[in-house]
Amino acid sequence: MATFISILRGINVSGHRKVRMAELKNLYEDAGFMDVKTYIQSGNVIFEAPARVSGQAIAGKLEKAIYTRYGFEIPVIIRTLVQLQQLISSNPFLKTDHINTEKLHVTFLSQKPAPQETKNLENYRYPPDAFILKGEDVFLHCPDTYGNTKLSNKFFENKLKVKATTRNWKTINKLVALAGDGSI
Repeated sequence: MATFISILRGINVSGHRKVRMAELKNLYEDAGFMDVKTYIQSGNVIFEAPARVSGQAIAGKLEKAIYTRYGFEIPVIIRTLVQLQQLISSNPFLKTDHINTEKLHVTFLSQKPAPQETKNLENYRYPPDAFILKGEDVFLHCPDTYGNTKLSNKFFENKLKVKATTRNWKTINKLVALAGDGSI
């Protein structure tokens, strides 16, 4: 068994696409996942599944189950606990002096973008906001607020042609801590 974290995009935002976390937990259990725990209302779920199952297969299964139960499409992005631990230790912005970690975010991509899409992304800069793409993750530093950046989920989805969702640095660290010690 392996520990996975799913990150859902677009639930419980401004009263739309409402999904109660207790119901979401039940949906995961009904789908055959074990030791399911949710964290805050924005769709972060920690669970156990066989290590041999791919994140893409899990995401597809969950997207279908959510659509069947709720009648709306929700992108689901999966990372293993190990992947998130590696992400935390490799954030390039943490090597910058005097970085305010409250201004850090990560945009999770559903898959590694095609090389031509990645190349096109190099043409976009929106100072003071900055991003660094590494594989399936985009590290963000937004010195003002994430709510005002042009580097939104929609921006990365349009430019990279993949699904995306973003979490702040505090949430990512909390998910890893909770998944690692088994408590919520």
